[in-house]
Amino acid sequence: MNTIAQMRRKINGEIFDYQALMDALAEYRKPRDRITKLLASGVIIRIKKGLYCFGEVFRKQPLSREHMANLIYGPSYVSLEYALSYHSLIPERVEVVTSVTTRRSSDFNTPFGTFTYRMLKGARYAVGAVLETTGTTPFLVASPEKALVDMVWSDKRFSGLRMSEYDAYLIDDLRIDPHALRSLDRIRLQAIAAAYDSAKIKNLISYTKRFEVPSHA
Repeated sequence: MNTIAQMRRKINGEIFDYQALMDALAEYRKPRDRITKLLASGVIIRIKKGLYCFGEVFRKQPLSREHMANLIYGPSYVSLEYALSYHSLIPERVEVVTSVTTRRSSDFNTPFGTFTYRMLKGARYAVGAVLETTGTTPFLVASPEKALVDMVWSDKRFSGLRMSEYDAYLIDDLRIDPHALRSLDRIRLQAIAAAYDSAKIKNLISYTKRFEVPSHA
């Protein structure tokens, strides 16, 4: 059995860590030398130290950058600008994959683009993540409500202390679609806001109430 076939038999998925790679090459006398050759030939690609994926022609399915973001630095889940774009709250395509984490904020430049992580502590991190899939690949991403709250909370340019500021920030600056604000889950939004216990986020909740669709008896 050749090296690639052996690796594909032993490694599940397209992204794998150093230990899985060493286990797949355990039959070789010098597995580290084999890894160097695999990297040089493009059979595998180093995403960051200790994390790899198969080269494009050797993949069984496309890579998910969202899933990759979960693995590069964890615990984490995709949020902020990238999640706002993913959920179609903003019109622009966001190239940098943005996430939140319980660890220190950090950035990673990889062969697959830039991945950024912003720290959220305790209860603020624990609420609002949902499990989505790209093809058959699962990944954690903030719900639309959590992505919006994370964005408002994390953006140091925006004080959010006056209600009059929210139109300019959300609609003009971020270009959030007002119709998307109407579709937000109010119960989930309130639960997320409670975890933040912040005047800035309370103002956000009050602002979004103007987009509620009145219920009819």
